[in-house]
Amino acid sequence: MNARILVIDDEAPIHRFLKPALAASGYDVLTAENGRQALHLIATAAPDLIVLDLGLPDMDGKDVLAQARQFSQAPVIVLSARDREAEKIAALDLGADDYVEKPFAIGEFMARLRAALRHAARNEKEISHFEVEGLSVDLERRLVNRNGAPIKLTPKEFDLLAILVRHAGKVVTHKQILTQIWGQAHAEDTQYLRVFVGQLRAKIEPSPDSPRLIQTEAGVGYRLCAAE
Repeated sequence: MNARILVIDDEAPIHRFLKPALAASGYDVLTAENGRQALHLIATAAPDLIVLDLGLPDMDGKDVLAQARQFSQAPVIVLSARDREAEKIAALDLGADDYVEKPFAIGEFMARLRAALRHAARNEKEISHFEVEGLSVDLERRLVNRNGAPIKLTPKEFDLLAILVRHAGKVVTHKQILTQIWGQAHAEDTQYLRVFVGQLRAKIEPSPDSPRLIQTEAGVGYRLCAAE
């Protein structure tokens, strides 16, 4: 059965561009032009993934996201011309899985869509083991190795890696990581987090000065590379 994608956008050119591209890749496509119609379709059609514009005519896209998250856990890719970091962070903290700015390249968009669908599929069965580019992580036994060689991590370094593994391919905001590991009192300690990410990269990256596994989303958070 093909994955069902709901595209929520009030711009007709976006629908004319995205609908055939998604259909050509084997997806079933639903469309909505405003927030009220979108929420109805999310509730009744149960899409497998939602593409959401923030600038809708009847309500802010973030309000659509917040309401949808009350009854749907379908991955959401925010697609918007709003490029302020605060908008990205707010949408991700509300439960969006990724954020793509307009104008966008269809190749990158489709890659992020596939990654979001893979992440959702992994979430259906709790992940216990993860592998990508020679890195192996056993979450249950708290073991990490690279190309067969064990890597010793501190408890906090492992907790950080575990969060990224559970959300591989998805942006995880600074606030989400900090509150999960160190608590709400440290939600704004981004410099503290940057130090820990640097320490973790030094241990797991083939070339820590040019990291490939843990990718920085400037001003927003981090994303662990997900295997195809």
